[in-house]
Amino acid sequence: MSGQTVADIGEFGLIAALQPRLRTSAAVEVASGDDAAVVRLGAERLVVSTDMLVQDRHFRLEWSSAGDIGRKAAAQNIADLSAMGARPVALTAAIALPPHTSVEWVLGVVDGLVAEAAEVGAVVVGGDVTRAENVTISITAMGVPAGSRLVPRSGAQPGDVVAICGRLGWAAAGLAVLGRGFKSPRVVVDAHRRPHPPYAAGPAAAAAGATAMIDVSDGLLADLGHIADASGVQIVLDPQLLPIDDQVRATASAFNADPLGWVLAGGDDHALAATFSSDASLPDGFEIVGEVLAGSGVEVPGYRHIGAPGYDHFRE
Repeated sequence: MSGQTVADIGEFGLIAALQPRLRTSAAVEVASGDDAAVVRLGAERLVVSTDMLVQDRHFRLEWSSAGDIGRKAAAQNIADLSAMGARPVALTAAIALPPHTSVEWVLGVVDGLVAEAAEVGAVVVGGDVTRAENVTISITAMGVPAGSRLVPRSGAQPGDVVAICGRLGWAAAGLAVLGRGFKSPRVVVDAHRRPHPPYAAGPAAAAAGATAMIDVSDGLLADLGHIADASGVQIVLDPQLLPIDDQVRATASAFNADPLGWVLAGGDDHALAATFSSDASLPDGFEIVGEVLAGSGVEVPGYRHIGAPGYDHFRE
């Protein structure tokens, strides 16, 4: 990789390059490469995920309130635990910010973190603060298995069905609206500012026998691609089954955009995508959108997606 930059290999290429350098031990049940790591502490298992929000990349101060930013920071980490079938217990927060930042604004961020954590019965137990040119918020979320099993990305099998639960395309629609200088439709703008992940759906899917699962944070095509790669299978989506909510369709029409493109490649909604055996009884809220076959990659027959399959921090 001599001479290559992170832009050359992209976010996920960089992660793949980093993973062989990480050590493991008998206590590590699931290491880097899934929605969360799983570490054994005696007879118990701790599920851990860390993520960051960076000013002007994940949020803009002129678009979102302090409370919205705090809730978004907590939500994207809690959603990772949900995607493993875990129950959140505690969060820590590290916040870097310029010295001229209003104390009231910082307290608003923390209030948002605390409020979002409380929705799933978790608490914020501490963290760190430091100085920086722009705001960065790093959250570590810790949880425990909600039931008897956790669900990795690597268990999908040919013959399984693919199902989703939660919103798709809403946050992408909101970003498009805000990016053009508008503030309505308010419902999609709010979806970008503050996601509403289906937290309870992850443990429910695990209990129902989900074979693989992932938090859709970067885009459905990209994130299902992670399941396909980890499981060694092909995922085929039926474009007729993919849900395009009225709010997304109306916004796309107003901006002459492709609503299915937002559903397939838009991130930040934190829906859940899971695979189940074909005879499984799907939990409430999950809708079948495709199937798992032998092969590799993700396909949407009859549809040509324009652009990247999802968000990559180093490729725009």
